[in-house]
Amino acid sequence: MKRHRREQAIERLGLVSYDIGFDDVSLDLREYTRAVLQRLCADTRSAAWAAFEGSFHYDELLTDQVAHQVYGYCMTGAEAVVEWDTAALRGEEWRLRIAEARAALGALLSATKQEERHQLSV
Repeated sequence: MKRHRREQAIERLGLVSYDIGFDDVSLDLREYTRAVLQRLCADTRSAAWAAFEGSFHYDELLTDQVAHQVYGYCMTGAEAVVEWDTAALRGEEWRLRIAEARAALGALLSATKQEERHQLSV
Protein backbone atom coordinates (compact mmCIF):
# COMPACT_ATOMS: atom_id res chain seq x y z
CA MET A 1 0.00 0.00 0.00
CA LYS A 2 1.38 3.40 -1.00
CA ARG A 3 1.64 5.86 1.86
CA HIS A 4 0.74 9.50 1.43
CA ARG A 5 3.65 11.99 1.56
CA ARG A 6 1.95 13.97 4.31
CA GLU A 7 1.60 10.77 6.32
CA GLN A 8 5.32 10.10 5.98
CA ALA A 9 6.25 13.67 6.92
CA ILE A 10 4.03 13.62 9.98
CA GLU A 11 5.26 10.22 11.11
CA ARG A 12 8.84 11.55 11.06
CA LEU A 13 7.70 14.23 13.49
CA GLY A 14 6.55 11.57 15.92
CA LEU A 15 2.79 11.67 15.48
CA VAL A 16 1.08 10.13 18.45
CA SER A 17 -2.62 9.40 18.66
CA TYR A 18 -4.33 8.88 21.99
CA ASP A 19 -7.79 7.54 22.74
CA ILE A 20 -8.84 8.62 26.20
CA GLY A 21 -11.70 7.05 28.12
CA PHE A 22 -13.06 8.10 31.48
CA ASP A 23 -14.76 6.12 34.20
CA ASP A 24 -15.34 9.22 36.33
CA VAL A 25 -17.85 11.42 34.50
CA SER A 26 -17.63 14.09 37.21
CA LEU A 27 -14.26 15.29 35.84
CA ASP A 28 -14.11 18.70 34.19
CA LEU A 29 -13.27 17.35 30.75
CA ARG A 30 -12.86 20.80 29.24
CA GLU A 31 -10.15 21.71 31.75
CA TYR A 32 -8.55 18.26 31.48
CA THR A 33 -8.40 18.55 27.68
CA ARG A 34 -6.88 22.02 27.96
CA ALA A 35 -4.22 20.76 30.40
CA VAL A 36 -3.34 17.76 28.21
CA LEU A 37 -3.01 19.91 25.08
CA GLN A 38 -0.93 22.49 26.94
CA ARG A 39 1.40 19.78 28.24
CA LEU A 40 1.83 18.28 24.78
CA CYS A 41 2.96 21.65 23.43
CA ALA A 42 5.08 22.68 26.40
CA ASP A 43 8.60 21.42 25.77
CA THR A 44 9.13 21.19 22.04
CA ARG A 45 7.93 22.54 18.73
CA SER A 46 4.59 20.86 18.31
CA ALA A 47 0.99 20.97 17.31
CA ALA A 48 -1.69 19.09 19.18
CA TRP A 49 -5.43 18.86 18.84
CA ALA A 50 -8.39 17.00 20.26
CA ALA A 51 -11.13 15.80 17.96
CA PHE A 52 -14.09 13.49 17.96
CA GLU A 53 -13.65 9.84 17.01
CA GLY A 54 -13.51 9.26 13.27
CA SER A 55 -12.30 12.74 12.32
CA PHE A 56 -8.64 11.80 11.72
CA HIS A 57 -7.32 11.34 8.21
CA TYR A 58 -3.92 12.47 6.88
CA ASP A 59 -5.55 14.26 3.96
CA GLU A 60 -7.81 16.30 6.22
CA LEU A 61 -5.69 17.32 9.20
CA LEU A 62 -7.35 20.42 10.61
CA THR A 63 -9.13 21.22 7.33
CA ASP A 64 -12.42 23.05 6.96
CA GLN A 65 -14.12 19.67 6.42
CA VAL A 66 -13.29 18.50 9.94
CA ALA A 67 -13.02 21.83 11.80
CA HIS A 68 -16.38 21.27 13.50
CA GLN A 69 -15.08 17.94 14.86
CA VAL A 70 -11.99 19.48 16.45
CA TYR A 71 -12.78 20.68 19.96
CA GLY A 72 -9.34 21.77 21.11
CA TYR A 73 -5.90 22.65 19.83
CA CYS A 74 -2.54 23.99 20.93
CA MET A 75 0.58 25.14 19.16
CA THR A 76 4.01 25.74 20.66
CA GLY A 77 4.18 29.08 22.41
CA ALA A 78 0.42 29.56 22.63
CA GLU A 79 -2.26 28.73 25.14
CA ALA A 80 -4.43 25.69 24.50
CA VAL A 81 -7.92 26.48 23.23
CA VAL A 82 -10.87 24.21 24.00
CA GLU A 83 -14.48 24.58 22.91
CA TRP A 84 -17.41 22.35 23.88
CA ASP A 85 -20.34 24.32 22.47
CA THR A 86 -21.53 22.56 19.29
CA ALA A 87 -22.92 25.78 17.81
CA ALA A 88 -19.51 27.43 18.28
CA LEU A 89 -17.76 24.40 16.76
CA ARG A 90 -19.90 24.79 13.63
CA GLY A 91 -19.35 28.54 13.43
CA GLU A 92 -17.19 30.60 11.10
CA GLU A 93 -15.00 31.94 13.94
CA TRP A 94 -14.06 28.40 15.01
CA ARG A 95 -13.38 27.37 11.41
CA LEU A 96 -10.99 30.33 11.09
CA ARG A 97 -9.24 29.43 14.36
CA ILE A 98 -8.75 25.86 13.16
CA ALA A 99 -7.38 27.25 9.87
CA GLU A 100 -4.79 29.15 11.94
CA ALA A 101 -3.89 25.91 13.72
CA ARG A 102 -3.62 24.18 10.33
CA ALA A 103 -1.26 26.95 9.13
CA ALA A 104 0.90 26.45 12.24
CA LEU A 105 1.00 22.71 11.56
CA GLY A 106 2.00 23.43 7.95
CA ALA A 107 4.80 25.71 9.14
CA LEU A 108 6.01 23.00 11.52
CA LEU A 109 6.05 20.45 8.70
CA SER A 110 7.83 22.90 6.40
CA ALA A 111 10.48 23.71 9.01
CA THR A 112 11.08 20.01 9.55
CA LYS A 113 11.61 19.47 5.82
CA GLN A 114 14.10 22.35 5.71
CA GLU A 115 16.01 20.93 8.68
CA GLU A 116 16.16 17.51 7.03
CA ARG A 117 17.52 19.03 3.81
CA HIS A 118 20.12 20.96 5.79
CA GLN A 119 21.25 17.84 7.64
CA LEU A 120 21.59 15.95 4.37
CA SER A 121 23.75 18.73 2.88
CA VAL A 122 26.12 18.89 5.86
